Amino acid sequence: MLHMGTKGLYLKLSFLALFIFSVSAINSQDLKPANLFCDHMVLQRESLVPVWGKASPKEVVTVTFAGQVKSTKADKYGNWMIKLDAMEASKTGNDMTISGKKEVVISDVVVGEVWICSGQSNMQFSVDRVPEAKGLIPFAENIRSFEVERTVSLQEKEDVSGKWSTDYPNSAVAFSFAYFLEDISNVPVGIILSAWGSSSIEAWIPKDMTQELPHFKTIMQEFDYDVDTKSRITEILNKPNGWSRQDDIFLRRQPNILYNAMMKPLAPYASRGLVWYQGERNTRYLSGMPNVTKDNWFHRVAGMKEYGKILNKWILRYRKEWQNEDMNFMIVMLPGYGEGTVDNPKIDPESPTAQSWAWMRESQLKVLDLPNTAVANTIDLGDIKNIHPTDKLPIGQRLALLAGKKILRNDIVVTGPIMKGVDIEGNSIVVHYENANGLKTTNGNAPSGFWLSDESGEWKAAKAEIKGETVVLKSPEVSNPKYVRYAFSGKPKVNLVNSMELPAYPFRTDQF
Repeated sequence: MLHMGTKGLYLKLSFLALFIFSVSAINSQDLKPANLFCDHMVLQRESLVPVWGKASPKEVVTVTFAGQVKSTKADKYGNWMIKLDAMEASKTGNDMTISGKKEVVISDVVVGEVWICSGQSNMQFSVDRVPEAKGLIPFAENIRSFEVERTVSLQEKEDVSGKWSTDYPNSAVAFSFAYFLEDISNVPVGIILSAWGSSSIEAWIPKDMTQELPHFKTIMQEFDYDVDTKSRITEILNKPNGWSRQDDIFLRRQPNILYNAMMKPLAPYASRGLVWYQGERNTRYLSGMPNVTKDNWFHRVAGMKEYGKILNKWILRYRKEWQNEDMNFMIVMLPGYGEGTVDNPKIDPESPTAQSWAWMRESQLKVLDLPNTAVANTIDLGDIKNIHPTDKLPIGQRLALLAGKKILRNDIVVTGPIMKGVDIEGNSIVVHYENANGLKTTNGNAPSGFWLSDESGEWKAAKAEIKGETVVLKSPEVSNPKYVRYAFSGKPKVNLVNSMELPAYPFRTDQF
């Protein structure tokens, strides 16, 4: 009994020593801003700007920048945050001073437009692989970037790895977007690039969303009980000489842990919004979540039909994380591609009924139900055989137009024609459009990509004719047309644009 008592006393003393050491470490920690706050950073104009970091508990911290002097006191854990008042844009770099028991000076800080660019491989796709984008590099000005280190964490991290650079982002889409946005706005543009190839949306979802998303709850329950997977993740992260390609793929195809390491620590850094180019990984199934085997373990993701609902909830959750209900989200529509799902990989790329990416595009367009959202239309882009097409420059241009309208607050048309209604007139259907001034085709031929159906649900190619800002559809094989599908296929042949040369958005009016 004496021995057990001595052992118990020894454990208590050990825990006490550990507690005293931990408290001492917190009490003695040096003043340090979060890693996002470093030389060459870009701050968001016209917005409150949170600045945060660590210090000793109760230490008074003062931030001085652009004529503002703001102070606060760190909490008992040493956490502090100050919010600078909204500022006008400035191309001239200035110092930010953060002072307490010591002083930290951050140099060459400018104020402009900040956007987070995230997603999977097509967002990560390098500038060097797109000659049209690469050719703009010598003309690029006032573009800065912060590339988030690609890593994972089993718990939500407080800080992110990376640093601001005066160089352009190494992403063809992000760079093109920044280039044209800087041209439109004439202010510095800062891109925070946080992307990783083949990642699903589930990889970027915070764990607390298991309460809202039943499929994600199932995924995370399985993940939490999967001791082998978590052990392998820890083992990979601790490798002294880096990861193998197999390790890299294994990490980026897991749920939640990319969010923990690569997105959570970014909040609430002030930004105009987030550009999201992701979805390819979630096109493997039309609907539902498949059972997995040893060979297809990475398929445990939502299907295309469910993606829209998930994406909308995800946006609302991110706005909460950023403490900004007005945070903008711009979605890059998946472009043309000629393969189908895992169950039906070989499809007719122009078929309006195939299990194609058309269903994912329909889901992506559901974000327009939320305020401060936009979808960059890419229906005329892509490659029938290559999931990584090189036509990234038009995507950047269209994103910049969408963002520019929010910045300049003018009435310029920044999207292609959008279907606003249809009328059935005898044996024809008339499609009415908005943003249809100068409605035309790119090649002077009749509009292509339209299909008609009656109550049978059998689809027939339609003959289309432009009349003003409408398109009139007929088919000799459909005497009583009820429904229309436009560009609703994997890789449709489309040519309908407005006077801005922007393509018409895909749509369907049926619910088959």
